[in-house]
Amino acid sequence: MTNPLLSLVASTSGKSLGLFHPVLAQATGGNTSAQLQQAFGTALGIMFMFGFIWGVIKIWSGASAMSKGDADGKMGIVAGIIIAGAAAIMGAFFAIFNLGGATLTPSF
Repeated sequence: MTNPLLSLVASTSGKSLGLFHPVLAQATGGNTSAQLQQAFGTALGIMFMFGFIWGVIKIWSGASAMSKGDADGKMGIVAGIIIAGAAAIMGAFFAIFNLGGATLTPSF
């Protein structure tokens, strides 16, 4: 059994990195890079979906707190709007600063 840390060190014997070979592979473009972008886009879409649901729940709980007379309900509503609209806010900032090439499209 070899130590995994030792297999990361480049050896002069010409052995491959074994278990860590796919992890340390460089994305040189083509299909591998497209698959990586698609994977990040899917993860981003799932994060935005849960964030939107969490934001709607925060808005609902803030409205419920305001109806009971709690002054902190307004901040709950504002926080929910920011959380639920995070994707649109980030998209607007990237468009304002002309960074459209640095964005990923969220997918489900």
